[in-house]
Amino acid sequence: MSDLSSSWRFWALLSAAFAAATATLAKAGVEGVPPDVATFLRTVVILALTGGIVVWAGQVPDLARLPGRTVGFLVLSGLATGASWLCYFRALSLGEASRVAPLDKLSVVLVALFGAAFLGERLAPHHWLGVALIALGAGLLAWRG
Repeated sequence: MSDLSSSWRFWALLSAAFAAATATLAKAGVEGVPPDVATFLRTVVILALTGGIVVWAGQVPDLARLPGRTVGFLVLSGLATGASWLCYFRALSLGEASRVAPLDKLSVVLVALFGAAFLGERLAPHHWLGVALIALGAGLLAWRG
């Protein structure tokens, strides 16, 4: 199990499974509820869960040792996450989960572009083909026809 739990692929696939559950459960939960209220409730649950994990793992002292640059980037990331969730719940309240989620996953395409442009990451040509296919697939799933 330790080999599996130290694999980024394992955690990425688990993240994808939870993201699929998130979209499905959120669509069911946003019915008749303002999307901002739904996002707020979800955020409170996440805050309680992750706060409990940090306390249980004894990592509270680590909060005081975070470098300012790290805090700045994590705050910006948190703001981006909040904006993403607000937009996602708004989209779910207006559209079908099976069409909203694929467009949301265009984030994969944008991360590849941003990673190359801002983080100096390099993708091989076959990786760029995969990125293009993801974009094409998301567009096909979102297109009504």
